Amino acid sequence: MCIEKQVEFISFDTDYFAIFFTINSLILFTVGAVILGIFISFRDTPVVKANNRNLSFILIVSIKLSILSVFLFLGRPTDIICTLRQSSFGITFSIAVSCVLAKTIMVYIVFKATKPGRSWSKWVGVKLAHCIVLVCSVIQILITSLWLSISPPFVEYNILSEPGKIIIQCNEGSVVAFYIVLSYMGLLASMSFIVAFLARSLPDSFNEAKYI
Repeated sequence: MCIEKQVEFISFDTDYFAIFFTINSLILFTVGAVILGIFISFRDTPVVKANNRNLSFILIVSIKLSILSVFLFLGRPTDIICTLRQSSFGITFSIAVSCVLAKTIMVYIVFKATKPGRSWSKWVGVKLAHCIVLVCSVIQILITSLWLSISPPFVEYNILSEPGKIIIQCNEGSVVAFYIVLSYMGLLASMSFIVAFLARSLPDSFNEAKYI
């Protein structure tokens, strides 16, 4: 007789990990929404302006979108969901890290520009920060677009891992492209750390580098 194999994936109904991550994501999203609301309410205050208001808004929104991308990893996978999983997280998180990098670079440049006889002052401005975020984000978008056009992720029915079970999972398509996306995020984070390390000893007032 034929015995039907059990189909397994991360289900919202029966998997405790899915329930935990759902609750955790909703809590973090709510915290992010509250912080964004505080920033908007005090957007004209000197503290918010000094911390680069626009970059702060973009950073918080991109973090919130990164948190919501968790839901793409839960539930029964489809080809569309598999395509959106890594690509959406990679792009939104790269935007967030790009904002951190831009804020760190701006802190470093601003303090260098205050020293007499330095030519750093010509680099101080909102346009530079926006250009850093735009360029860093576009590079990740191009890498992701190339990945999805050449070898996109797809649904895979794994019948080998566990006898008697069919595990529905996402195959990343091009493993090389997948690791390039992850490596680029790591590169942005490393650059942020290096610049923050260089700026760690600058005066305490408005110096975000020590927290980064």
